[in-house]
Amino acid sequence: MTNISRRKAIGSVIAGGAGLALADLVNASVAAQTTSTPETVRAFRGQHQPKPLPFDPAKLKGISEKLIKSHWENNYVGAVKALNIVEVRLNRMLQEADLPPYLYGDLKREELMRTGSIVLHDSYFANLGGDGKAGGEILETIKQWFGSYEQWESEFKKTGNALGGGSGWTILAYNLHTGEVHNYWAADHMHNAPASRALLVLDMYEHAYQMDYGAAAAKYVDAFMQNVNWEEVNRRLVLTKKIIALG
Repeated sequence: MTNISRRKAIGSVIAGGAGLALADLVNASVAAQTTSTPETVRAFRGQHQPKPLPFDPAKLKGISEKLIKSHWENNYVGAVKALNIVEVRLNRMLQEADLPPYLYGDLKREELMRTGSIVLHDSYFANLGGDGKAGGEILETIKQWFGSYEQWESEFKKTGNALGGGSGWTILAYNLHTGEVHNYWAADHMHNAPASRALLVLDMYEHAYQMDYGAAAAKYVDAFMQNVNWEEVNRRLVLTKKIIALG
């Protein structure tokens, strides 16, 4: 296969828009490549592993075990597998000096999207499995920035409900640049507030609630709040403050 026909095949796969179809791209390209396999650089090892659920999915209140397992297996683990595939292909592209930038850009976008999905899903699952009762340092921080827990919760839920029926994330975060704490609205895995460290993450993609609640996203948001693991949120806040103290 010539370089031209190989690039044409790559473009056809990417144009299809299916992230996991990148597996076919890698397999086809590897089979067609006549040059020696390049040494794998550390940035593109493609060895990410999914983290197990840190709680018993059968014990959440208002969110079913079936939904959580489907979310973890299909969306989260799917993102991990996709990022590994993307990294393998990016590593091979290092030796393709004549590769058009627009083809490289498509895979770099996939790299960013899958990385964001993994990071946010890791945080989402880790801040579930609790009793939903805020306390400790995070509660005091919320009061400092929002006046009261109730006002913060109202704003957090309102932000989440604004994403209902579509996609995105609601993220309570400490912004290292501004030094402020905000509930941020994120349209997808790639649109987080720069320099912010997530303290509490709410997945508002339909796959996070449709199986249990259909289009009733607000009911899912209410159920999420009953299951927040505030000990984990506190741990993130303490770590963030340590990072700030290091300057």
